[in-house]
Amino acid sequence: MKLPGNMQQMMRQAQQMQEKLQREIAEIKVEASAGGGMVNVQMDGQKHLLAVKIDPEVAGDVEMLQDLIVAAASEAVKKVDEMIQQKMGGMLGGMGLPPGMF
Repeated sequence: MKLPGNMQQMMRQAQQMQEKLQREIAEIKVEASAGGGMVNVQMDGQKHLLAVKIDPEVAGDVEMLQDLIVAAASEAVKKVDEMIQQKMGGMLGGMGLPPGMF
């Protein structure tokens, strides 16, 4: 089935935008911390945990350390999601789509 010329162009543009978004997401790196900086994590755009830094002061309290790691990782995921939303909003805004469509 052949699409009208304008529709083909829109599909090509959408595919290019998707590829650009994927490249930009791959470049995202965020840092987040918990416990006033006692636990710091670094995460990429695919939500892979890249690094964890732990202040030796909390290393003795295993329960607190576990909670701080979970809190820092959750904050990093939130930051990645926010950055992706910003990038998507910026890209989709240029397409002239009605508000709320994405």
